[in-house]
Amino acid sequence: MKVEQIRNFSIIAHIDHGKSTLADRLLLRAEAISLREFRDQILDDMDLERERGITIKARAVALDYTLDGQPYGLNLIDTPGHVDFHYEVSRSLAACEGALLLVDAAQGIQAQTVANFFKALEGDLVILPVLNKIDLSQARPDEVISEMETTLDIDPSEVLRVSAKEGAGVDDVLRAIVTRIPPPTGDPEKPARALIFDSVFNDFRGVVIYLRMIDGQIEPGDEIRMIKLGRSYDVAEVGVFTPTAMKPTARLSAGEVGYLIANIRTLDDVRIGDTITHRRGADGVEALPGYADPQPMVFCGLYPGNNSDFQPLREALERLSLNDSSFQFEPESSKALGLGFRCGFLGLLHMEIVQERLERESDTEVVQTAPNVTYELLRHDGAVVRIHSPEDLPPLNEIAEFREPIARANLIIPASCIGAIMKLAESRRGRYIGTEYLSEKRVIITYDLPLAEIIYDFYDKLKSGTKGYGTMDYEVTGFQAADLVKLDILVAGDRVDALSTIMHRTEADRRGRGLVKKLKEEIDRHLFEIAIQAAVGARIIARESIPPLSKHVTGKCYGGDITRKRKLWAKQKEGKKRMKSIGQVDIPQEAFMAVLAADK
Repeated sequence: MKVEQIRNFSIIAHIDHGKSTLADRLLLRAEAISLREFRDQILDDMDLERERGITIKARAVALDYTLDGQPYGLNLIDTPGHVDFHYEVSRSLAACEGALLLVDAAQGIQAQTVANFFKALEGDLVILPVLNKIDLSQARPDEVISEMETTLDIDPSEVLRVSAKEGAGVDDVLRAIVTRIPPPTGDPEKPARALIFDSVFNDFRGVVIYLRMIDGQIEPGDEIRMIKLGRSYDVAEVGVFTPTAMKPTARLSAGEVGYLIANIRTLDDVRIGDTITHRRGADGVEALPGYADPQPMVFCGLYPGNNSDFQPLREALERLSLNDSSFQFEPESSKALGLGFRCGFLGLLHMEIVQERLERESDTEVVQTAPNVTYELLRHDGAVVRIHSPEDLPPLNEIAEFREPIARANLIIPASCIGAIMKLAESRRGRYIGTEYLSEKRVIITYDLPLAEIIYDFYDKLKSGTKGYGTMDYEVTGFQAADLVKLDILVAGDRVDALSTIMHRTEADRRGRGLVKKLKEEIDRHLFEIAIQAAVGARIIARESIPPLSKHVTGKCYGGDITRKRKLWAKQKEGKKRMKSIGQVDIPQEAFMAVLAADK
């Protein structure tokens, strides 16, 4: 197909604004799938995506559409809506010339709507504003369009009104895609250049590369080269994506979106954002800009429930990382939990999704520690280092400055909740930036907040304080010096490294007291007394004791001299003392997650 007949576009929206439903309708109207094959959320092929009603992994699909007797090739790249998967969104937008900005007519503009809008603007994409769910009784289309005009400077006359569920207005969307989104600018006669925007691992065929052709052509039998990695391969197959399968084609030409298979056996041989060209003449081809590597900001430890399951857990993590380039892990060991892995995620939902996939896809019982963020240290010798775990923290006398990550958070809330949410943000050491009114009833409040204060329960409290109407989007902007300390937990005199956390000094006493009380509830009683202590450095700031399970050893004594009872009590006391010196305290999974619940 000629370049002039190709349109590449994404759908961007806040979570639960009907993005997957609109994608379903576009597929049906373009006859990419029959009614017999159709099912809801057809592009969401993971069980987790369908159960939660969210998109986790970006999907590409090619549509053939005819308008006014002229055939067109439409390449739709479906993107996630949650802030934790912004890396997937940025990669998808880089492969497109246009984007459908979807807004719910009942909920209005949400935090991720704004974030995705500016991401698309940065990529110089043509934006088609679409107002969805106009069929709902609570829809307020005119008010929401006014919000879009005020906040995003969108011309109200350009907004397309649709009901993806009912199918109303979908034809207008397809016409707008063809008439308002420009075709790609590539030249099929130039040397081949293709951008790798994703890759997945297939057990039988190796790595499947998702690519957007910029210039030239690639066909089976060509010898290609990855410009940045400098590796060469023979192309075995190229093709495009249909809603239900991969469809081989004779070639991929400039402007098209498709896949490439070249018998690549590991994902380490492919770098997202690399440029593919022909091996012959590769030295004269300029590489495409590509992408910045994803930087995980939330870390936690994953350990096998049984030490003998370490290798199966490693294999399960390797399988997951093959299909998720933003997930990272490395081996680590804990005195309390043995051998395990330190894993990095883009956010809490990303962490939750990975844990659920581990439980479903491998039969390994997993113990997860509480999440923490990345910190930056300035040493006295001038070196700047980053730590991902409290255990990596050097002695305090080596640290000149302790820095924590700061996130710029945009909170979209009802105007009636401003006071409560400002109080919440300031209680989390937030710094007020500004307020912008979307309408008389809704506002955007911007704060700079420590990332560590966001990842625990800030979102839950935001939802509670706004009766479910508040939304949040955040972006890490850098690191800032703060008075931080390491809070250690000692159980029966032994420091449990997996329960250590880093926090602000002013919070340490309160959090320490809350944590030892919570641990007292979670840890079972043993045959000896267990002391649970919270410490900052050498100073114990809180303590709770779990009383021992006791046996009535004098119950068999009926009268007689008191010395007989005293002899039995002394024997019992000596046995408990000996048991305590060699005994091990069993700490359940719930205790490691109690760090999150200490405030509650």
